[in-house]
Formats: sequence, structure tokens, C-alpha cells
Amino acid sequence: MGFRDALRSFFIGENLSDGPSAPVTRVDMMRPEGPRHYLKAVPSVHTGPKRPLVVVLHGSGASAEQVLGLAFPYSPLSAWLEIAEREQVVVVAPDGIKRRGQRAWNDGYADVTSNPQCDDVAFIGAVIDRAIAEDGGDPERVYVIGVSKGGMMAYRIAAELAPRLAAFATVLAAMPQRASYTMPSTPLPALIVAGEKDPFIPYCGGKSFVTLWFTAPALGIEATAAGWRKLAGLAGEPVAEQLAASAIRYTWSGQQGAMQLVLLKLLGGGHAEPSRKKRYPGMFSRFPGKQNADLEIAEEAWTFFKDKRRAAHSQSSFERNALAEALQ
Repeated sequence: MGFRDALRSFFIGENLSDGPSAPVTRVDMMRPEGPRHYLKAVPSVHTGPKRPLVVVLHGSGASAEQVLGLAFPYSPLSAWLEIAEREQVVVVAPDGIKRRGQRAWNDGYADVTSNPQCDDVAFIGAVIDRAIAEDGGDPERVYVIGVSKGGMMAYRIAAELAPRLAAFATVLAAMPQRASYTMPSTPLPALIVAGEKDPFIPYCGGKSFVTLWFTAPALGIEATAAGWRKLAGLAGEPVAEQLAASAIRYTWSGQQGAMQLVLLKLLGGGHAEPSRKKRYPGMFSRFPGKQNADLEIAEEAWTFFKDKRRAAHSQSSFERNALAEALQ
């Protein structure tokens, strides 16, 4: 690497691609709390009537533009644009509401007073509805992935919109010790990705002093995973797989294999999503910590998602509720 490349890597990072990306457009919506919007990436070639739908949730202080690679710093989750084009996937990235100059989510951490008080669950539900109606999203293949505070929001979505989802994934996030929402009652396949040395989201739980008022005490990563495993009836020891020297993948599977929980532990990893193509500036590693370069997080999530379908009991439950509401 030459001197100029080294400077660029340290101050700007890297934004490499392996193939074409789906085009991105903006969609505006009016909600009870006021104007909201989201970005959507729809494959340029339409090969079938229904396509998987992936909802991508940005972290605190970031945005839909940043998480899809349209604003600095380059987000590893922007690799979803390549997956969308290659795999015929519709990707939507809602924007959190602005509060104190930064976009944030009402993620259900009861002790975080800085969270907006809007109904983000209903907003994301409406985004899903619109993507299904207008962009050919398949209601049987709806997936949610979020990073950091977006991952905390993904846990809430998984708890409150479970009948609508086929699976979910969280990156660098844990569930709250004290939540303002009801704990999940419907099992879902889950991929949980966490850094062993994350300075913001302690792997063993609690609250980091560096996060000030932005977070509150969280469950540990393994305790969070254990809650979803218990709900899904996934007992026993996991299958453990060493990935290079930088991560361990723990997998618990049900008898038919449809219900699954995967915990991807990033050894020595900090508060940065794994990627070989989308590299944060080197200077960032001084504080958020090490960014894994052996895994591509969006590809990991797509591998986990692509064979999952909405469970039969979730379908009937949601449809019964929808019918009941329609008849009121």
C-alpha cells in the first residue's frame, strides 16, 4: 500500500464492490408524528412476482443514507445493495426521527430519556406494507437487520411484529434490562452478531460509561441470545465453528432446521460491523475498536435469511388479528 492509499485508508476508509448495485430512491410518508421517509433499493431487473424484503435499520447518529453507503462513513450494511441486485431482493432503509440534531429510534430502552417518543414500530410496519404493495415484497419473506441502536430497534420489531417476520438479525446490539415494550412471545429465527471487546455494548451486559445518556443497562449478549433460544425451544449445546481466527459461530437448530439461532462472536471485535469491502477509516479503530475483515456481515445475514419463511402459526395469528381489526 502506497503512502496516498495509506492516508486514504486512515482518514476515509474503503468502499469496494464486487458487482452492480440496485438503484436507490426516496419515499416520503405522512405519519401521525409528521413527515417520515425511507430509502428503497429495488433490483433493476424484475424476474418474478414476489421478492424477499429486507428492512435495514441504521445506528444512532447515522441515517438511511449512511447505512446504504450514500453518506460518510461507508457502512458495511451497504453491501445489501449488491445483494439486492444479484439475488432479487427489495431493501428498505427507514430513517429514524431527528432528536437533538441526530436521527434516533424509539428502541424501547425504558431508561433512555433521549429516545424519541414516536411509534417507530407502526412506522416500520407501514414501510413493510408499502414495499409489499408497491415493490413486490413477499409477505412470507420479510427480514429485519439493524446495527447498534438500529439493532436495539430490531429487537423491538422482532418482539412486536413477530407474526410479520420470517427472521431477524442484530449487529452490535443487546436487549434492554428494562424495556418499555412487552417481551417477545413468538419465536423467530435470529442471527446475533457481537464484538467481544465492544466499548459501547458490553458483551457481558450492563452499561458503558462512554455512552453517557444514549443507552441504559443492557442484557449481556449471551443472555439476550439465551432468551430467544428459550422462547424457540432450542436447548442443548450449539454447533461451534471457528471462522478464520477472528470469530466463532455458535448455531442452535430445531429438529426441522427451520427454527435456528446463530450467535456470531467477533473475537477481539469492537463496535464496527465486519467487512472486507466496506472499511471504516483506520482512525476510528482508536475508539470504537477493531473492525473484523474476515467476514462480510450483509452476506452472512443473507445466507442466514434466504431459506427462512414466515412460520405457519405466525401467519394465522397475524391474519386473525388483522381480520378482527377490520371487523371492529
